[in-house]
Amino acid sequence: MLRSRSPYLAGLTRNTFLLAAGSFFADVSTEMLYPILPIFLTQTLHASGSIVGLIEGTAQATQNIVQGISGSLSDRLRKHKTIAMIGFIAAALAKPLIGIATAWQGVVGARLLDRIGTGTRSAPRDALVAESVDEEYRGRAFGLEGFGDNAGAFFGPLLAIALLFWLHAGFRTIFLVAIVPGLLAFVMVALVRERPAATAANATINISPRRLPASYWKYLLVTVIFGAGNSSNSFLILQTRDIGASLPLTILIYAGFNLAAALISYPAGSLSDRWGRKNLLLVAYVLFLVAYLGFALSRNVAVIAVAFAGYGVFQGMFRAVGKAFASDFAPTGLHASAIGWYNTTVGLLGLFASVIAGLLWDRVGHTAVFFFGAASAAAGCVALVILIRSRSSGLGKHGAVV
Repeated sequence: MLRSRSPYLAGLTRNTFLLAAGSFFADVSTEMLYPILPIFLTQTLHASGSIVGLIEGTAQATQNIVQGISGSLSDRLRKHKTIAMIGFIAAALAKPLIGIATAWQGVVGARLLDRIGTGTRSAPRDALVAESVDEEYRGRAFGLEGFGDNAGAFFGPLLAIALLFWLHAGFRTIFLVAIVPGLLAFVMVALVRERPAATAANATINISPRRLPASYWKYLLVTVIFGAGNSSNSFLILQTRDIGASLPLTILIYAGFNLAAALISYPAGSLSDRWGRKNLLLVAYVLFLVAYLGFALSRNVAVIAVAFAGYGVFQGMFRAVGKAFASDFAPTGLHASAIGWYNTTVGLLGLFASVIAGLLWDRVGHTAVFFFGAASAAAGCVALVILIRSRSSGLGKHGAVV
């Protein structure tokens, strides 16, 4: 595989850049629709708020469950690229189907197809990322992929705004246009050259979860403890509006969050290769704790904007380093399974945390959401220090952390 000659990008390959580009275009396609889908449902299709919650909750839960299944399946079939491509094309085709729906029931089917496609592609794509570089550069690879994903999340809403206000496009037109970056994402992954070792059939390979070491399950336990308070970004947006920020300013602050996540992803992944995943993940947890305390204790818009940016730095670090760390624990042949079940854990915890946050928001108080999240982050920091050995402490058989 062709490798980068730049010292800053050392170890990265053509495949790494293609996969990062795929994530960029896929997130542009998704995030074009994220700000307008609730408005489309309520104003155009006259759905109630409960219907909006039902659609999004079901869609997100479906994606989370599919990720783990897809990871195990792609390891069993040794077809990471093929399964990832199926997911990318399904998600791309779902976007215009949402736009042509004439009732909210049609959106349900299209939205489920979109999330099934997204869940299907995630783990095998991440396995391709892990296998696109030597193990010592894995953090950089996931950092670059995270940069592409978060950059897409930054540009997607801006593109939607441009279509709405500059070109005066309707909602349905935006849903139709969203297929274009979705198809570009598919093309990027189609150009990836999968390593022969990753596709060779091997009748003796054992992909049982029991092959994942005890340290992997300890890592998932740490993720559970931390993630219990990592609720939806919607509550940060709501709190920003609640303290008096205007809607345009809130959107700009949210865009700044995505930009911060994009800019930190690659440096964080690269540093984790040298300083250890555990150390960088601990920094990310602490940033989350500080950001949530900022949201809980301040009603100053400037402070909240800084806290939101800090949360973006956490998000970029957590995405890149967290998945690279999950991959480190996996023996050869189980990268997709390890990352898939890790993604499923993070996703389902996000759903659980959001339900708890909603109850706290309505029945206790808005600041309770952020105090609870900060407490979970503190517990996660302690669990990470106690339960997880540093990456530099040694690799087990086939490169798995022990």
